[in-house]
Order: sequence, then C-alpha cells, then structure tokens
Amino acid sequence: MRKESVYRSELVQRIEDRFPGCVIVPTDPQRQQGIPDIVILFKKVWAILELKRATNAARRPNQTFFVDKFNDMSFAAVIYPENEERVLNDLQSTLGL
Repeated sequence: MRKESVYRSELVQRIEDRFPGCVIVPTDPQRQQGIPDIVILFKKVWAILELKRATNAARRPNQTFFVDKFNDMSFAAVIYPENEERVLNDLQSTLGL
C-alpha cells in the first residue's frame, strides 16, 4: 500500500489536469483537527477533500463531521483510490462542467 503523501501528489496532478486553472490549497492539520486535507478553488466555487490512501484507512475524530458540514455548504468528500473516479465525476457535476 502506498503512502498517503504519494497518493496526494498523484491526485493533485489529476485534479489539476481535469480542472484546468483550479487552485489547490492544502489545509493546516495543526490548526483545526479534522479539517479535510485540500481545498479546491475553481471559478466561483470551491470543494474540499479528505484524502485517504485506501478504503479502510483510519479516520480521525471530527473528519466525518467536517466532510458532512462542508458538503452542505458546497462539495466535500472523502477520496481514496477505490472511489476516486466517482468522487471526481461528482465534483465535476457540482462544478457544472
């Protein structure tokens, strides 16, 4: 199983390729525990993703809470290799593309 940091680098590149001109901002895990890993800014909308290296990777306290909260505001999801295509398709629909 590859490290989450390797998956993050590869995923960020795929997001940038799929949504040209987007800005991807990593969050600071030291500031607020449970905030998802990256924010995607695209045109006038935003999304936030919690990255996991696998379906069964451990979740930390508050991660589900924040994903649900941010999903009510715009788009948020937990993404891992096994659901990546579905999440990116859902994100694309949300962004109106």
